Amino acid sequence: MTAISQKKKLSDTKLSVLDLVPILESRTISESFENSLDLARKAEELGYTRYWLAEHHNMQGIASSATSVLIGYIAGGTSTIRVGSGGIMLPNHAPLLVAEQFGTLETLYPGRIDLGLGRAPGTDQLTARALRRDLMESVEDFPKHVQDLRTYLGPIQPNARVRAVPGEGTNVPIWILGSSTFGAHLAGLMGLPYAFASHFAPAALQAALKVYRDSFTPSDTLKEPYAMACVNVVAADTDTEANRLVTTLYQSFLNVINGTASPQKPPVDSMEGLWSASEHYAVQQMLRYTFVGSPKTVQEELQAFIDDTQVDEIMVAAHIYDHKARLKSYELLAEIGQKV
Repeated sequence: MTAISQKKKLSDTKLSVLDLVPILESRTISESFENSLDLARKAEELGYTRYWLAEHHNMQGIASSATSVLIGYIAGGTSTIRVGSGGIMLPNHAPLLVAEQFGTLETLYPGRIDLGLGRAPGTDQLTARALRRDLMESVEDFPKHVQDLRTYLGPIQPNARVRAVPGEGTNVPIWILGSSTFGAHLAGLMGLPYAFASHFAPAALQAALKVYRDSFTPSDTLKEPYAMACVNVVAADTDTEANRLVTTLYQSFLNVINGTASPQKPPVDSMEGLWSASEHYAVQQMLRYTFVGSPKTVQEELQAFIDDTQVDEIMVAAHIYDHKARLKSYELLAEIGQKV
């Protein structure tokens, strides 16, 4: 068991970006890609640590399905920020192919690529069956596949019958992603960094962090536990403006609850009439770790979150329809993070 030695401050906590590459209503997918690159460049300028893209499939509002391709696009358009997956959904891919793809990325952009791995398919079951290369395999094979990837990307083994070329010897950092204690335990046992998806699945956050820290075993790549939590942040000059901008996020999650799909919608003045009381409650439960408001409001709430969790890094998703407002939100957050 590893004890947490001291309290952390927001100003000492690394900040990163999670991008789902949202498809906006009345806009093109090409614009989504352009917006993501623009945001990545802004994040790099503002000092964010990493920029991750998430694998999703068959979702009308998300354009990040070809995740490794987009990682190359973002890394090629930036120069210093780390770029990676948050994550690659491993049940959809052969570990060797992932190793070759990320070995190629690491060779092209040395020292800047992260490989975050998830064990869910990142889609509905019908689409998952369309993606699977082997229907006999399941999420239960995840630990073995993670270990396969560590081998493929690890030290060169000249006598190995199967080798990742490019890939071997690149030592691309591997993260375990999760929304339950399963991934936390695996990350701890393997001595890998752990990222929790509290931006949409907050219930098990505290339990997962405890399991991860209690089970952590030092590895060749990580001597102490390193935990990151993903949250939603919508920051604006005023609480009123931020509370309007966040309605885009509410509408997106209302669609998730109702099983409907659509591009990301513009904000509305009020959600009244758009959701029922039970739907409102369900959305709020999923979005428990959503911090909305002026810089002062967001700073206070994020510091309270760090006090509560003692995470080492915060990854931020900002579901904001207007691109300029989205850039502004990350800019305000960076300014908050730099304050002592």
